[in-house]
Amino acid sequence: MKKLSIFLIFLLFSTSCMKDWLDREPRTILSDQQVWNDPKQIVALLANFYDRLPAESGLVDVNDNADGRLFQWRDMANFDDAMWSGQSNEDGRNNMTSYNYNSWYLWNYTFIRDLNLALENIAAYGVNLTDDQKKQYTAELRFLRAFNYFELVKRMGGVPLITTQLIYDYSGNVSNLQQPRAKESEVYDFIGSELDAVKNDLGNDGSVSRANKYTALALKSRAMLYAASIAKYNSLMAAPISTPGGEVGIPASMANNYYQQSLAASQEIINSGAYTLYRNNPDNGENFFEAVTKKASNKEAIFVKDYLLPTRKHVFSYDNIARGIREDNLGSSSITPSLNLVESYEYLDGSNGALKIRTADNSDFIYYDNVQDIFANKDARLYGTIIYPGTTFKGLQLSIQAGVMVWNDTRNAYDVVEGSDLGTTYSDGKLLTGTSGPHRSIQEVSNTGFYLKKYIDPNDKTSTRGVQSDVWWVWFRLGEIYLNATEAAFELGQTGPALNYINTLRERAGFPPNSVTILTNERIRNERRVELAFEDHRLWDLKRWRIADKVWNGNSSSADAMIYALYPYRVIRPGSPHDGKYVFVKMVAPRFRAPRFFQLGNYYTAIDQSVLNNNPKIIKNPFH
Repeated sequence: MKKLSIFLIFLLFSTSCMKDWLDREPRTILSDQQVWNDPKQIVALLANFYDRLPAESGLVDVNDNADGRLFQWRDMANFDDAMWSGQSNEDGRNNMTSYNYNSWYLWNYTFIRDLNLALENIAAYGVNLTDDQKKQYTAELRFLRAFNYFELVKRMGGVPLITTQLIYDYSGNVSNLQQPRAKESEVYDFIGSELDAVKNDLGNDGSVSRANKYTALALKSRAMLYAASIAKYNSLMAAPISTPGGEVGIPASMANNYYQQSLAASQEIINSGAYTLYRNNPDNGENFFEAVTKKASNKEAIFVKDYLLPTRKHVFSYDNIARGIREDNLGSSSITPSLNLVESYEYLDGSNGALKIRTADNSDFIYYDNVQDIFANKDARLYGTIIYPGTTFKGLQLSIQAGVMVWNDTRNAYDVVEGSDLGTTYSDGKLLTGTSGPHRSIQEVSNTGFYLKKYIDPNDKTSTRGVQSDVWWVWFRLGEIYLNATEAAFELGQTGPALNYINTLRERAGFPPNSVTILTNERIRNERRVELAFEDHRLWDLKRWRIADKVWNGNSSSADAMIYALYPYRVIRPGSPHDGKYVFVKMVAPRFRAPRFFQLGNYYTAIDQSVLNNNPKIIKNPFH
């Protein structure tokens, strides 16, 4: 009996201990109260959300449109001023007979739900946060949501505006979860009102990787400009693109208000003095390159997606370094700029940027002493954006030469001789084809005669797999804000301020003061093309101006729909003053197969059939 009593007492004690053990708080799971009252946990969550902001092109290659991670540098070859010169397994980028209707698709409501849930949780559980902390974190979440809705509306048109968590009650009735599309204008209005509401609560003064007041104003500057130009230029189409419920199409009567909002946001940034155009390098070309890539003492950058060696890095430089100076034997030269873009950069005397290749009567070549001379006295933004024949990078001279032009007395004409490989010599012992090409068929060497400089890391070994690069991706910089202000002011008839903004930007590129005296849409649009090349603007600008179908018209004889190349040749003509000089040949890039063809149905991306199946309240976009 005594032994039994002792056993029962032990059992009771053990059971009590087991109950206490099972009731313990888990050490690996944080409660809502723990998360939403701990600034470190909240900032970690915000970092994840910032990382999920989508962009059509960027410095990494990620595509998960449901989660919101959309960042694809390879797409620069699909619709930017460039083509694909990399491995042939992606040559389809040069042979797109048309853009698919689902191009640029985004429907990342998982991300929207996570943002809405975070907003509700911080309100419900963040009781120990200070008022300032709660306001700042809430403001950042609302900014991120507004940013994401902008990325949605510029692709899809009006989308469902979901600002609270949608919860299924397991009743079998899902009608409350099936939200219709808002009007396109309502989404833009939501973005504008959200940014107005949170801009003064954001804090983070001086930060370029977390949103602050000026980040919100920069987003408003861009978003309202998009809304304004869609309202104006869609209505000017022969058959405006719209739906009866306004899910697509913005009334022309709303254009001026949007332009005014964009201009006001732009002017608030410019007049604040918080940011200045980068002018730290006396060389105008290198200065422009640094305005995008340099992190130290850069007061032009407003908001960036940052990287930091050795852990947070990317392989953009490894995949796009100029062939002859690559630091890794497996490195590539995939995205190569077009001659089309090069000729968009004007000469500093204000003349058209078309390169001088042939004599006025087209009877002969123009001969240059040095291969780089053809690019002399150009807009300095060319030198900061593109590597062209005769330039250096990383302190190394690039050898860019397609072949030689050998004079044939019998034919009274030149014979063109090109090397079957790179870095070859001609029978005279001098260079035949450069180590950086260009070449008509070799992979991973420029097919256009040019290489990308913008975003390529100038530091040692950064184009290797071992080191990689931490050059940042610029979401917003002051150069764009000047252009937004120029366009909005011009559209509102405020020519004086518009001229001031555009000329300020051009002076930074080496033009004399007041180089533009007459402002036109064409002038403004070209300025955006050359200033913002490869910064994820070109596609969206052509769409909002409603000229994408005219520029990329699918016509193989179109100077805009085709990608052009420029091939340099050394002249061999003994006894002639032209011997040893350089000439250039303009051609359609040999690996570029099909003209770009943007159809009316591409102005708004097709909504996926699974979305339509799950929600009968969602209507299709026009032409789909």
